[in-house]
Amino acid sequence: MNNHNANQENNEPTVLSPFHRGEQELQSRAGKREKIESMGRKIIRSFLPDQHREFYAQLPFIIVGSVDNDGWPWASILVGGAGFIRSPTPARLIIKSSAIIGDPLANTLKNSNASLGLLGIALNTRRRNRVNGRIAAANANEITVNVDQSFGNCPQYIQRRSIDFIREVGETGRNYNKQTFTTLNEEACSLIKAADTFFVASSVPTKHRPEIEGVDVSHRGGHPGFIKIEGKTLTIPDYPGNNAFNTLGNFIINPKGGLIFIDFSTGELLMLTGTVELLCNIDESMQVFKGAKRAWKFTLHHGIKLKDALPFRATLDEFSTNRLLTNKPPIS
Repeated sequence: MNNHNANQENNEPTVLSPFHRGEQELQSRAGKREKIESMGRKIIRSFLPDQHREFYAQLPFIIVGSVDNDGWPWASILVGGAGFIRSPTPARLIIKSSAIIGDPLANTLKNSNASLGLLGIALNTRRRNRVNGRIAAANANEITVNVDQSFGNCPQYIQRRSIDFIREVGETGRNYNKQTFTTLNEEACSLIKAADTFFVASSVPTKHRPEIEGVDVSHRGGHPGFIKIEGKTLTIPDYPGNNAFNTLGNFIINPKGGLIFIDFSTGELLMLTGTVELLCNIDESMQVFKGAKRAWKFTLHHGIKLKDALPFRATLDEFSTNRLLTNKPPIS
């Protein structure tokens, strides 16, 4: 008698994996499938523990992943200051904020039940927590999200920063300006070359198990210059992490991604969306990526630059010690 029938006969519920097939495939390739499955069943929850509910209430901003009506993923940021996020129940988050002017997220928030990926990250303590969920309700000033998955992430590769607000939340910057583009100009390349941090959104269509599919958003960090730029293609190393492969697993199924680069000194946002190719074996393009076992190529489809978009600035206090495990790129 197979296990499925035995479980049915004994009236035991079938415990489904917290990972979809793309994540499982990369976990298997890395030889970590059994270990990560066991870990995932313990730490990935369909609700927020009290300590995570308290954590979100302390954050001044949150990173959001979404997919627009044309199927392109975007990574965005919502800002509100401490206390703008609350969790009235373990399965719900309420975010008292609105999308920054010019951000495609504004249109997605009009779609009830749309999937969102949320990343709560405290730059001053290097603590982070992820939530994947769906919009329960939204208006001009508030977003309610039902939690599908919640799990913590380790602090590696997060650079510690101090945040200072320079104007009221919701107040448009004096130098605010929106630009759209389909190629990377010199200014965009300079911002990317100087970046030690960015965030990436990815997604899987919610066809089979919406509670583990949908949108995900995650953090990436390294030495300034850890991203290789060739025309409108970025090659990005994938440094060792928790081996869950949430982002790359999504790319296996849906090879599209959304990136956001933040200029912490000016409040400028560089938002990119495009196609992705996984590089799962070492090749010439990865030789400068010491410490990375794989990489991925992002090719720009279109992008948005929002000048003076953020009401805060952030000062670098300390680089993550994990970046010592990676190769410092040559000055170009």
